[in-house]
Amino acid sequence: MGVPFEALLPYAIMLGMFGFSGAALSKIRHMQNGGKRGRHSVDQWDRQSTLNLLHHLPVDTMDKLQRGGHHTHISLVMDRDMRLTGFLRGQIDNPRAPPGFELSNPWRVEKQIM
Repeated sequence: MGVPFEALLPYAIMLGMFGFSGAALSKIRHMQNGGKRGRHSVDQWDRQSTLNLLHHLPVDTMDKLQRGGHHTHISLVMDRDMRLTGFLRGQIDNPRAPPGFELSNPWRVEKQIM
């Protein structure tokens, strides 16, 4: 005796929703990485000189990092890439920095008291 297809519709709907939500989350993560695949491990070059940049990054950069779910411990190399391209994973092949990059320093100076 066969199973009526109406009994299997809820399972098909659940399976479809799991597939759709998984694909949507994957696409969102792909877009947040600037169109690149997710980063599973950071090699030694990217890990060098890692320090907590919470107090030194501009406010808009910290907002991007916190909205993207990134850790606040990022390396100087990855921070430089973000200032150059706008994405934490972005890289450029131009050997010269664009005009105005010399003014894009992640270190902020305290305001004078006087």
